[in-house]
This record gives sequence, C-alpha cells and structure tokens, in this order.
Amino acid sequence: MSSTPLVSIVTPSFNQATFLEAAILSVLEQDHPNIELILIDGGSTDGSLEIIRHYESRLAYWCSEPDAGQTEAINKGFARARGEVLAWLNSDDVYRMGAVTQAVAFLRQHPAVGMVYGQADYIDHRGETTGRFPAGPTDLRRLRQGYVHIPQQAAFFRASLWRLAGPLDPSFYFAMDYDLWVRIAERSPIRFVPQVWAGFRLHGDSKTLMAAARCWPEMWRVHRRDGGMALSILGAKYALRRLFEPLMPLRLRARLWRDREAVKPGR
Repeated sequence: MSSTPLVSIVTPSFNQATFLEAAILSVLEQDHPNIELILIDGGSTDGSLEIIRHYESRLAYWCSEPDAGQTEAINKGFARARGEVLAWLNSDDVYRMGAVTQAVAFLRQHPAVGMVYGQADYIDHRGETTGRFPAGPTDLRRLRQGYVHIPQQAAFFRASLWRLAGPLDPSFYFAMDYDLWVRIAERSPIRFVPQVWAGFRLHGDSKTLMAAARCWPEMWRVHRRDGGMALSILGAKYALRRLFEPLMPLRLRARLWRDREAVKPGR
C-alpha cells in the first residue's frame, strides 16, 4: 500500500436532499489527501441534483438515473472505483473528521488485515449526537452467530478483497453489508478500532426504521447458504427476533421521539 493510497468512497442516494450536502462535505473535508468521491443517484426529484451539480467539480464521477435501489447503486459506484481502499457512505450519514486517515493508517500498519471498522455515533435529523452504535470486535465465527457489531458507515476495506468477495448481492435489500462482511471475513482478518469514525443518522424515513424487519430473514439466508444449521445461535436469535419484531419499529420510533425531546430549547 502506498504512503497516500487513493481511497474510493461511493455514496448511493435517492431523494435525500435534506441530508445529502452534509454527507458530501463530510467526505470532501477529510484530511486524507487522496480521496475520490463517486455519487450514484437513483433519479432524485427533490432538489438533490442541484446539490450534486454544485459539487460536481470535486466528484470523481456522478450520475442520476433510475436504478434497482441502494445495492445496485453501490455496485455501480465500486465498478468505477480506482482506489486501494474502498468504503461506502449512505447519503444520510456522515464521516467524522480524520476517519479516512485513521483507517488508512491502520491498514498500512496491519497488512494482513483486510477490513477495519470504527465506532459510530447515532445522530438525529439535525446532526446532533443522540447515542452510540453498539460496535465491538467480531470475526467470522461470531458473524455467523449474529454478532455483527459493525457500523457500515465506519467500515473500510481493501479493493483487492472487493475483487474477491464482491459485488454486493442484489437480492438483498437490508443485509447486503452483513453478507459482504461474512465473505470478507472468510478471506481475511477484520479488526475493530475504538475511535468514532462516522455518524449514523436515525430519522423518520431512514431504512433502519422503515424496513428493519427485512434484516434478520436476510441474515438467515446467508447463514443457511453457508451451511449453517437450523439449530444454532443465530437461529435462536432469529426466532426471538420474529417473536418481538412487531415491537421493534415502536422501540426505534420511541428513541427518535426521546431524542427530539432532549434537544428542544430549554432542555
């Protein structure tokens, strides 16, 4: 890996004008000197194109056209990526300053490690920190047991691994990142760095709230595809999740309400 490797960051977006500029700036204002930002828009009609055109001179590539969703957009972006290190940042999330520099430094110092990930804060619609993602160390064995603990927003991996383990499976809507982490961990060690590298935005229209029920069935598909047994730790977790699944959106929405109340003036 060169001293200042090119880092390719793909941002998929669709009708996220409210948050898109913050995501773009969090990449462009990083202190790593060699970053290309590739923005794949799904044909937005909400003012996103005006924001993209404002920054297009600083983008390595961008397009706006109908697609099959987030997974296809990310794959399209990585197909154009030239970097030694890859990551994707959704258009409602942000990087913390220094994230790319710290991730690249770790990969340079640990050449056997294929992917590194940091910590992520939960942030609200205004960008205020409201909590902390439960990130922590994991590996292939624990991933297959459902111990994910990887905030996708804070994950960086080598392009050489993407060529072996990618692309993302377009049949997944929610757990395509989990599927990729498993495939990467089959081929290389992954490591956790306890530094905050990203802001994971929770808001009323976020995928985490709107489609969370699709996550565990897709994780179960990965488990069974890779030879996992029906009687397993992940299977037990999936059964419990199905039992309590109707309550999960209520729990997340209650968290959003609590966070909004906490940042009201005078609180």
